[in-house]
Amino acid sequence: MSSWNAVLYSVLLLVILFVHGCLLVCVEVPSDTEALHGTNMKLTCISCMKREEVNTDTMVEWTYISIDGKETSIYEYNGEPRERKGPYQGRILWNGSKDLQDVSITIVNVSLNDSGLYRCTIKRYFNYEMHRPSVTDVKEVQLTVHEDALEDFTSYISEIMMYLLLVFLTLWLVVEMIYCYRKILKSEEAVQENSTDYLAIPSGNKENHSTVPVEE
Repeated sequence: MSSWNAVLYSVLLLVILFVHGCLLVCVEVPSDTEALHGTNMKLTCISCMKREEVNTDTMVEWTYISIDGKETSIYEYNGEPRERKGPYQGRILWNGSKDLQDVSITIVNVSLNDSGLYRCTIKRYFNYEMHRPSVTDVKEVQLTVHEDALEDFTSYISEIMMYLLLVFLTLWLVVEMIYCYRKILKSEEAVQENSTDYLAIPSGNKENHSTVPVEE
């Protein structure tokens, strides 16, 4: 998770906590899309209910879509969370909320093979007497898993480049300030020397210098 995403989610969390005492709040935030190999990765899927959707039955299905377009159901919720058989069995944890507006999951110990597109499909069925209409909401997460060493090396290089840039700009600013200071100092010294030379001339010579001879 990038630092900018962490800051964004922290701000959103503070806003939610601030207004939680006044009203129920649902904020549809995007999921993180990058993970490090060997860590746990939460795939966020939030679908806020409209007022008429509160008294509905909710069904959730998580699907993994490979590069060639093949879809594999990896997890579902239909009254209770349930794993599906396959490569993700035993590696997915349910992170959904009680009201089923947040239907997120966590993949445990992600690997490079877990990179790909994940689709979260939410269906809400209305409980009418004659029929059961439904509404569907779909969220997608494009997950990219990085090697630990590659991620650390990239971050390390980025920090070094940032510090080098700051040092270069600081040195450039100092050099410019010294150059401007010396230029101003030389200008003042030149003015002072001219004034000193003028004061050192005898008063008679000053008059001679200032008087222009007139030919008769």
